[in-house]
Amino acid sequence: MADARASCRSVHRALVLERRSEEPGLSVAQRAKLQANAMSELLKATPAAAAATSIDGSWNALMTTINEAERVPLVDLVPSLTRLCQVANSSTPYL
Repeated sequence: MADARASCRSVHRALVLERRSEEPGLSVAQRAKLQANAMSELLKATPAAAAATSIDGSWNALMTTINEAERVPLVDLVPSLTRLCQVANSSTPYL
């Protein structure tokens, strides 16, 4: 669970950057930079998610969702990542 929580700290930072990239008034360059930083931060979550998965296979969904960001726009993964990290940061797996 500690590895999943560690992964989710990077996921949270990535999602904050992604939200900031959607704010009105940003230039195309500013938006692209924030999105690139969000992706970089999200990919930093991979090693901890992999470690969590190796200890407990139920965290495979977290690792897989993080890895999908290389093929799927991050904005489309926000609901899944948010929910998975709610579980990681909860005292119960049943949210």
